[in-house]
Amino acid sequence: MEIAEGLQQGNRDAWLSLYELYAEKLWCNIARLMVHDPASVADVVQETLLSAARSAKNFDPRRGSLWSWIWAIAKRQVALHYRKRTSKAIIAHAQQWWSLLDGQTSDWIEGREKLPAEVLESAELATLVRYTLAELSAEYQTLLMAKYVDGLTVEEIAEEANGSSVAVRSKLARAKKAFRQVFKRLTQSTPGILEMAP
Repeated sequence: MEIAEGLQQGNRDAWLSLYELYAEKLWCNIARLMVHDPASVADVVQETLLSAARSAKNFDPRRGSLWSWIWAIAKRQVALHYRKRTSKAIIAHAQQWWSLLDGQTSDWIEGREKLPAEVLESAELATLVRYTLAELSAEYQTLLMAKYVDGLTVEEIAEEANGSSVAVRSKLARAKKAFRQVFKRLTQSTPGILEMAP
């Protein structure tokens, strides 16, 4: 109970006590969930402890023990780890697929040529486009989605934004340039080495 109260008050000694009490048990239990992946175990243990530190003031001993609280955090961190890994694998696959296309891609990125329908409709291209959009500002995402997904004209976008067509055209040009830069960086990177966006 002293540790719980100390955690709620942000007491450093309480953290040291929690670590001494549960670090080894936490490590062993996470390792059982993540067999054959010791480097990832270390990452997940660290993320668990950081997450616990950030949420310590919310710990409520009436809802369970310290162990059940920190173990629930650990299980969420394991799930997040595998979700990120899966996403990275999907992006790496899409990057490899893109690199195997026969020279027709650079003209498409620059807007000079259309890709064949089977490429445009592929899941891999959709993955690369989604990832690229996620790297852009919310304003650029909104503009590009309105123009190329919703099919709105510049005038319709301007009307929705209570702005001028000239301003929308200018922002749209900057958004397309930013998209091309991020897409090039993504598709010219070694597959699988990119970090996920937050």
